Amino acid sequence: MSLDPQGYNYVCDLVRDNSGVILDVGKEYLVEARLRPLAESAGLGTVHMFIERLRATPPGEAHRSVVEAMTTNETSFFRDLSPFEALRKAILPRLIEARGNERQLNIWSAACSTGQEPFTLAIILREYFGELAQWTCRIHATDLARKVIERARAGTYNQAEINRGLPAALMLKYFRRDRLNWVIRDDIREMVDFAEINLTKPWPAMPSMDLILLRNVLIYFNTGAKQFIFKAARKLLKPDGYLLLGNAETTLGVDDSFERLPGDRNGWHQIRK
Repeated sequence: MSLDPQGYNYVCDLVRDNSGVILDVGKEYLVEARLRPLAESAGLGTVHMFIERLRATPPGEAHRSVVEAMTTNETSFFRDLSPFEALRKAILPRLIEARGNERQLNIWSAACSTGQEPFTLAIILREYFGELAQWTCRIHATDLARKVIERARAGTYNQAEINRGLPAALMLKYFRRDRLNWVIRDDIREMVDFAEINLTKPWPAMPSMDLILLRNVLIYFNTGAKQFIFKAARKLLKPDGYLLLGNAETTLGVDDSFERLPGDRNGWHQIRK
């Protein structure tokens, strides 16, 4: 026996309660595939035996490893491209004009995975907005999974990862070669602060944000979790700030405190004043 209905339901509850991620019916194969390495690392022959041990022990690192294993960490540089074009051509110029007196920007890349999104933001700021050199610009990057945050903080990517979405000219300008890998330039890395945050739990104290990117993460949450996240984001976002969602995500029918800007097709919303 490897994975029975009781074991599957236990994993579903564990993941939901600790990350907000909902595993759909029929995902037993996915649980089996992602937990098998954890079972083998624990010296157990089957996923069923691994889950039985989890059920018999108090919550700890093994339980955390299950939650992290079941969260999706798909990402790439300039992912989907058009949202970053919207940032470069419309959103950031508007924010820079609005913040001309205070000369400060705070941007949050939530669910940042292995760091490609926040480093893309840092590259855009450095490459296209030279006037920000005299500003205080901080990019706050967070994720639920400790291991991916550690990877993001290192700023090191293999050739396959670096080839996904990053133009060659920007790769050569903002990364250095280290054997088979590419490492982000120190001055770009220093623009980003990395931390662990569970979006479905009370958020720690953070500065007011001019721009929040919550891209391609809400699709994994139920309505209650989305409402919690939007409410918290609304409190954190400045009155004229922007919330950027994935193309398949929306605040419509979940939180009416945001308005989608006219003519936009890139999933970005501005908080209502």
